[in-house]
Amino acid sequence: MPDIFDEVEEDLRAERAQKLWARFSTPILAALLLVIAGVGGWQGWRWYETRRETAAATAFMAAHRAAEAEGADLAAMASRFEGLTADAPEGYRIIALLRAAALKAEIGERDTALALYDRVANDTAADPIYRDLASLMWVLRSMDTAEPATLAARLAPLQRPGAPFSASARELAALAQLRAGQRDEARRALESLAGDVTAPQAIRDRAGRVAAGLAS
Repeated sequence: MPDIFDEVEEDLRAERAQKLWARFSTPILAALLLVIAGVGGWQGWRWYETRRETAAATAFMAAHRAAEAEGADLAAMASRFEGLTADAPEGYRIIALLRAAALKAEIGERDTALALYDRVANDTAADPIYRDLASLMWVLRSMDTAEPATLAARLAPLQRPGAPFSASARELAALAQLRAGQRDEARRALESLAGDVTAPQAIRDRAGRVAAGLAS
């Protein structure tokens, strides 16, 4: 008798298992397929991104070497760097724009260079350090043409404590004050910069020399 009950119990368990499987097999299989697809998709995406980054790095370095070569056509090189921005990952897209802007400025296409710097400075997807650099370069290329008030406004956020280009921004802000006729303010700003041990030594030395010249 016990054997019969055991057999019946086993049959009932098997029947319940079959019914449960029939009821839940579809969602279980679907979930497994989603997991597999997700893992495969992630690996595929990483493979694609790695290839994309490698291709962008190769193209950027090739353009950089060509631009640095003696007798290089800088206008063509600027266009080449701009061309890299179409498909490059974010980081390479931004540095290609900055490189193109620098070349445009070098060949005298200042307005185009400033537009490219503005493009980077206003790009919320770009790393803040690149945006700050673009703003700084915009000011540097505009020192002789933009209004001192415009230069000061562009430089103000770059002078915040801990900002990567704070010392350079302070130096340019003092030069903008000098352009505006604020000689004493510029001298005090440069003297403060010269005594700032957190500033790069080259900037401190230059600020000290200019401040001394203004004091004489």
